[in-house]
Amino acid sequence: MALHISIIAPDRTVWDSNAEEVILPSSTGQLGILRGHAPLLTALDIGVMRVRTDKEWTPIVLMGGFAEVENDELTILVNGAEEGSSIDKEAAQKELEEMTTRFNEAETSKERIQATQNLRKARARVQATS
Repeated sequence: MALHISIIAPDRTVWDSNAEEVILPSSTGQLGILRGHAPLLTALDIGVMRVRTDKEWTPIVLMGGFAEVENDELTILVNGAEEGSSIDKEAAQKELEEMTTRFNEAETSKERIQATQNLRKARARVQATS
């Protein structure tokens, strides 16, 4: 029996399948989930989730949210998600450069907070293409 994973974004179900292992970007660091994991509820950070099916790892960018593990079911509710295979590497790299520039040019605290979030999202997208 495998671990069943559901990733649900506001506009669609991003993933609904079984896997052997998952690595989540939790708010306290990377969190590994295997079959038989103890019940857990955790906040997720912006970052790359990795899902292992058979011997293949699939990167999925998560834009923050929550994850719940119970009875070999992993339910992930996120603000947004994107599979690494659907990301254009060159466009993601260009976006990262643009967001880095915006971050460096931010003057007010509000601009700095928004620029930080956008920079983190851009970094995660580039990381998922690697």
